[in-house]
Amino acid sequence: MEKSNLPVNESLALERTKLAIERTFLAYFRTAVVFLSSGFAIYQIESLSQIKELGLVLMIIGPIVLIVGFVRFIVIRRRILKKYK
Repeated sequence: MEKSNLPVNESLALERTKLAIERTFLAYFRTAVVFLSSGFAIYQIESLSQIKELGLVLMIIGPIVLIVGFVRFIVIRRRILKKYK
């Protein structure tokens, strides 16, 4: 979305904001992957059988974090695009 009627400083600010939103989503994604992989590892390793429930909880939290991050990404992106249309 290029708007030629925006001043240069506002156009650059818009691009920085878009990049910040993407970085935030990637942070949510990274966190979800860590929760999933940690939960899977805890659940699979026999010597950690005392905390197997923690592994299950982490495997449940992982996708929830990813969904929350994706929803926030979409909502904030729409707000920004609506403001500059």
